[in-house]
Amino acid sequence: SLSAVTSSPVSVPQPPLPSPPPTAAAQQLDELLADLGHMQSKLAAAGQGAGVPAEPSPSLDNMLGSLARDLQELGITAAPAGICATCRKPIAGKVLTALGKTWHPEHFTCTRCGQELGGRPFFERGGQAYCEEDYHQAFSPHCAYCAGPICEKVLTALDQTWHPEHFFCAHCGKVFGDEGFHERSGKPYCRQDFLAMFAPKCQGCERPVMDDYLSALQGVWHPECFVCAECLSGFASGSFFELEGRPYCELHFHQRQGSICHGCGRPVTGRCITAMGRKYHPEHFICAYCLGQLQKGTFRERGDKMYCQACHDKLFL
Repeated sequence: SLSAVTSSPVSVPQPPLPSPPPTAAAQQLDELLADLGHMQSKLAAAGQGAGVPAEPSPSLDNMLGSLARDLQELGITAAPAGICATCRKPIAGKVLTALGKTWHPEHFTCTRCGQELGGRPFFERGGQAYCEEDYHQAFSPHCAYCAGPICEKVLTALDQTWHPEHFFCAHCGKVFGDEGFHERSGKPYCRQDFLAMFAPKCQGCERPVMDDYLSALQGVWHPECFVCAECLSGFASGSFFELEGRPYCELHFHQRQGSICHGCGRPVTGRCITAMGRKYHPEHFICAYCLGQLQKGTFRERGDKMYCQACHDKLFL
């Protein structure tokens, strides 16, 4: 048998209506939330500066939460743009993206000085952001002259770093050219000043000795400057005579010493006869008339000349 079952009518389910697009009111509410969040961060910063607890007022957080819930009940969703990497709170409104994270613009600051970096160039080191000045101060090489950070071209010399314009001669201040520099006690000098200040001086001309030199009389000499101090002639024989720290040839040494033979005008180096304040080689101590060799104590003097006894008597007696 057949039985009929009656039932009450059932309504056919309808597909949900699409969410309405954001309205101008929703955008204004987003901006309001962003302004409230900015105000909250400012109040927290002011509280820290005044010595009060850093946590913002709970009533402000509650007000923000209540406002978000009220908007949801009205069908308006103010979706956060992200979570701030500093305060860990949702970002409603303006968002700044950097270093692979999102931030409230006022929370993206320099790690060292705390300045806001939004709209300014910054540098990253170890996952942290630095303003340009603090980054160079902390991590760039420093100049050995001015101690300031080197931001562009760096010059390395003497195991130190320098601004190129600050690497100059420690004496005259000139920047080094193609000839380079010389070092003394950790300081750089140009060639001219280095030689003038530190190179040995020639005993003859007192100019620096740079290349070939002679060592004599407890000093160094240019080869062309090592000559007789009297006649300026070189020492062809390879020997010289020293008097008061100066070199002399044999003739002028003996002249200075007063040991020149009055008869021949040559130095007396062996046996010597002294008479009338003069010196003679024995063979040159002779009679002015007969030219016979005289013996000391057996001559006669007349008119600055010397005679043997016989010639003196013949001529003047």
